[in-house]
Amino acid sequence: MSKTLLYGATKIDETNAAYAAVASLEQFQWKNRVFVVIADRDNSRAARQENLLLADRTALEERDIVIVKLVGSSIKSLFGSGHALNGQALREELETPDMGEFAAFLVGKDGTVKLKVSEPISAGELFAIIDSMPVRAAEAVKQDK
Repeated sequence: MSKTLLYGATKIDETNAAYAAVASLEQFQWKNRVFVVIADRDNSRAARQENLLLADRTALEERDIVIVKLVGSSIKSLFGSGHALNGQALREELETPDMGEFAAFLVGKDGTVKLKVSEPISAGELFAIIDSMPVRAAEAVKQDK
C-alpha cells in the first residue's frame, strides 16, 4: 500500500505543491476536512474506500469531514455537503493519477493536502492521522471545555 503523508515532520514528498491550498475546495477552508476519493476503472477500490469510511458516520461528523467522489470530472457527494465543485479543476489541482486509477486525498481545514493514498485506507488509520494534527488537537481541547 502506497501512502504519502504530507504532514509535519513526516512529510515525504517535497516536490509537489503539498502546502499550496487547493483553490477549488476553498469553500471548506477552516470549516471542513475534505476526503476526495478518485474512482478506479471498475470502481472496486473506490467502493471499498467508501464502505470503510462511511461505516463510522459519527466519527466523520466529529472530525468535520466531507467526502466526495471524483469519477472522470464528475463530483458525487458521499458525506456532508460537497456540491457545486468543479471536478476538472479539482483533478488538476490534486494532480490525480491517470483516469481509471484509484487514489484518495485528505485536504485539511487549512486547505492543503495532508495525505495521498493509492490504496484504500481504514477509517482508524485516517482518524489517527487527523487526530495527530494540531488543528484537531485544538478542536479536542475546545470540545472538552
